[in-house]
Parts: sequence; C-alpha cells; structure tokens
Amino acid sequence: MAVTLGVYASAEVSGAHLNPAVTVALAIFRKFSWNHVPVYFVAQYLASFAGAAVVYFVYKDGLDNFDGGIRQVTGQNASAGIFATYPKSFVSTGRCFADQIVGTGLLTLCIAAITDGKNMKPQKGLLPFSIGSIVFMIGVTFGFNCGYAINPARDLSPRLFTLMAGWGTEVFSFRDYNWFWVPIIGPHIGAILGILLYDVTVGLHWESSEPEIDHEAKNLKDGAFASMTLEKVAATTSSQRLMESNLTDTN
Repeated sequence: MAVTLGVYASAEVSGAHLNPAVTVALAIFRKFSWNHVPVYFVAQYLASFAGAAVVYFVYKDGLDNFDGGIRQVTGQNASAGIFATYPKSFVSTGRCFADQIVGTGLLTLCIAAITDGKNMKPQKGLLPFSIGSIVFMIGVTFGFNCGYAINPARDLSPRLFTLMAGWGTEVFSFRDYNWFWVPIIGPHIGAILGILLYDVTVGLHWESSEPEIDHEAKNLKDGAFASMTLEKVAATTSSQRLMESNLTDTN
C-alpha cells in the first residue's frame, strides 16, 4: 500500500521513480535521460533516510521498551531489521544475491509489461495499484530469505541511519562485511535483466504500429490522379489550339 500511495503521489511529478535500480534500467532501455539520474538518486536516497528517521522518532519509546535502549543487530532483542534487511542465518550470501536479482528482475519485467502501450496496459489511474500489487506479491513470495529489499535506496539509507542512531558498525560488518552490498548491487543487476528479458521475449516482437498500405487502393488512387492530370493537359492543349485558330481566322 505504501508503494501504491507513493506512485499515486509522484507519478505526475517524476514518473514515480522510487527505486534507483528501476531508474537506471529505464535510462538504459527506455530513453530516460541520464542527466536526471543523479538528481533522482539524491532524492531517492535522502527520502529513504528521512523515512527511517521518522519511523525511529515515532517508535523510539517502543524500541527502548523492547531492547532497554541497547540497540542490537543480531540476537534475541535485535531490532536493526526494522530498518534494513538481514538474511536468515541458514541462507548463504550467494543465494541471497540471486534472490535479489530474481526479485528485482520480476519487478521490472512486470513494470515493463504494464507500461507497454502495445500490451494490455491498464488505465492510467490503475497503474499505481498494479505496481503496488506487484511489490506486495514479490514480498509474499520472495521475502523469506532476506527481506526482499529489491531497492538499493530502501536498504542502504536506513542502514546508514541505524549506523548513526545507535546500532553501530555491525550494520555493515554483519557477516564480515559480506552482506550489506547484496541489496545494493543485486537489485541493479536484476532490474536491468528484467527489462531486457521482457524486451527480448515480448517487446521486440510487436508488429509495426505504422498503418498497413492498401496497395490496390493506392494504385487506383494514383491512376485516377494520373487520369485527371491527363484530362487537364488535354483540355489546356485544346484551348490553346482553339485560341490559335481564332487568331489565324481574324488575321
């Protein structure tokens, strides 16, 4: 629902670019201006940081009651996972990396499908709900392993906030620094592969949108035009001859 409302709020302003991985993929495959990418990145990462700060401010008393004011990344009273994603202990980093690629790939593949004017594109007002539903279904089906970040800004900015808000450097050193990069790089790769897969399997196979030419009708039209032209030429020639004849008789 949060994604749906975010798309509704920003669609007419920025095209609802809420995800840096999607922004880069659209710049590669959908002619989104590269000049806008750095500006969008700044907005996306700052907004995610601000969102984490708001959540912390609203629920600080609850966090203090839960962990006694001692912020933890792992253990029974761990609460860092409220802000950034952390994998299950039994899931390898490599598997989580693949998880992020697949999850984000599904996201951009579906976005490419529902925004393709030649496909079954939903009505404009339903696009935010459609995108929100896609994110929800990815979360339900791919959220178990490592929390389905599928958005670098949604993970990195809150992680930076927790670094500053008392959870310490463990938010980055978790698994000996062999985790924090996964929800940053994985989604970027997945987003590119998702749109590429859609274009290769669907987008490049649409018939030309140019109207077909009815060659028979065109030939008839051209023939009629030629006939009319010849008639005009003949009429002009006859008029000239008649005028010359009249001049001769007068002389």
